[in-house]
Amino acid sequence: MAKKVTLSDIAKRLNVSNVTVSKALSGQKGVSDEMREKIKNLADQLGYVQPSAKNKANRNKSKNIGIIVPGRNFEMCNSFYWLLYHEVATIAMKEKCFTMLEVIQTGEEEKHELPKLIQENKVDGIILIGRPKNGYIRRIREESSLPMVCLDFFDDFNNCDSVISDGFYGTYMLTNYLFRMGHTEIGYVGTLLYTSSITDRYLGYCKSMMEHGQQIRKEWILDDRDWETGDVLNFEFKFPEKMPTAFVCNCDLTASSLIKQLRKNNYRVPEDISVVGFDNYIYPGLCDIGITTYDVNVQEMAQKSIQILLDRINHVNVRPGVRIVQGEIVYKDSVRPLHKKKDSNGNT
Repeated sequence: MAKKVTLSDIAKRLNVSNVTVSKALSGQKGVSDEMREKIKNLADQLGYVQPSAKNKANRNKSKNIGIIVPGRNFEMCNSFYWLLYHEVATIAMKEKCFTMLEVIQTGEEEKHELPKLIQENKVDGIILIGRPKNGYIRRIREESSLPMVCLDFFDDFNNCDSVISDGFYGTYMLTNYLFRMGHTEIGYVGTLLYTSSITDRYLGYCKSMMEHGQQIRKEWILDDRDWETGDVLNFEFKFPEKMPTAFVCNCDLTASSLIKQLRKNNYRVPEDISVVGFDNYIYPGLCDIGITTYDVNVQEMAQKSIQILLDRINHVNVRPGVRIVQGEIVYKDSVRPLHKKKDSNGNT
């Protein structure tokens, strides 16, 4: 049986990338007319059959979707990613798709090793949950033309499709809520630049602080995890000498860890310090107090990811970009309103 001609075969012959070949054959921009003609002629000579031709005849057939997650984002305690995965798998099943999970270990990330699901051509498209280390997505894009959706993070390489929660305005709203409760001395907890979502949420906090005329104090911006391992639960916070009255945390997992360490340092929550989180989901048993948080619409995020990916697989003409899914604040028990005290004469 003759070997099936692939994009890689054409790319190697012309010394160009798989992405260039894919763009040329699908009529996308970014390829010169001369190179596009060369690619099309060689494809015809080699007998290459474009996936679009197959898809038109097989759109009703089940698709195989690869779900790829960096291992450091997929610890059992980091339940939000488990929740995302579960929703994606459930919705994929309703769409008559099969899902295959591959967890990428740290060593594989650092070496930019392609996921086996891609190497062995086992899937029609992939959903990448959680940002991998720098350069990893570029490696995938350079070696594979498979449709890909980035879930819960944004990557601007090659106009990649992304579905994210509204971290910026979600945290902006949470910080505004703390101001309405009388707090003005507010800190932020999250290792900046570790993920795009942590940084987006920090910027939402900054917007609220600036609009309320409050200085952002460096000593009140706390890291929440080990940079190499991503470990949150065992991370030791470095508290400042003078503490704020409230902290905005980048996620509920961080909020639960912060609350435990505040208590170890003889601070009560919310009596002494108020805490808000993000996600509205933590692993059961991690915290004994309800955390005021921003509820992320995980089901809608998963639904959009699957729909975008299926459109890409079926070559539906959809503009690439970022889809932002809104949520809402859930008010629980971790915030105390600050009231001005009156003296014996009734003066504030």
